[in-house]
Amino acid sequence: MRATFRPLRGRTTARRSGGGLLSRPYYPHLFVMTDDILDRAADAALALAADKPWPAVSLRDIAVKAEVPFAELYGRANSKAAVLAHLSARFDRAALGVDYPEGSETHDRLFDAAMARLEAMEPHRAALIAIARAQGPLASAGRFPRIARAVLEAAGVEAAAPRLLAMTAVWARVVQVWRDDEGALNRTMAELDKRLKQMAEQLGKFGAGFA
Repeated sequence: MRATFRPLRGRTTARRSGGGLLSRPYYPHLFVMTDDILDRAADAALALAADKPWPAVSLRDIAVKAEVPFAELYGRANSKAAVLAHLSARFDRAALGVDYPEGSETHDRLFDAAMARLEAMEPHRAALIAIARAQGPLASAGRFPRIARAVLEAAGVEAAAPRLLAMTAVWARVVQVWRDDEGALNRTMAELDKRLKQMAEQLGKFGAGFA
């Protein structure tokens, strides 16, 4: 059996409280251990992307690295893009698995959901950045609306069109900051907090706020 993600021990992140940010230890959710072919392929893709240029990696390379029959992998994911889609959905589950205190504010829930996804991505920073650079901004941005929907749904916010568009823009900016923000992710958290405030303000002007 293999673990889907390796949790980061004791990373400091933040939770909204009243008018400010409070530092707190963050422990990503433990994911179910699985030998599922797609999970093994996703792990293999990350390992290969960290070791060699992503365009030089083939789907067969991923199958070999994952130690799964190529035909079995192809039957479930017939391209590298399909493997990456599964990987992205796996990261989404980090956001969707967050539990919130009763009565927590929408801003806090959105903040924690987005940070949970980023924390799940963090151990694979080098590979994910390499893949994004190789694919180019359009391919990466194509996944942002689905990520934004997962964050909204994780926070219990209906993903109406204006909210989805706004959350997509927030995620695009925050993930850009995350790529250059190693360590405690302080810049990432500050950017996320600021962008979520701006999003709520703008949506409120168009009657699509969270109140």
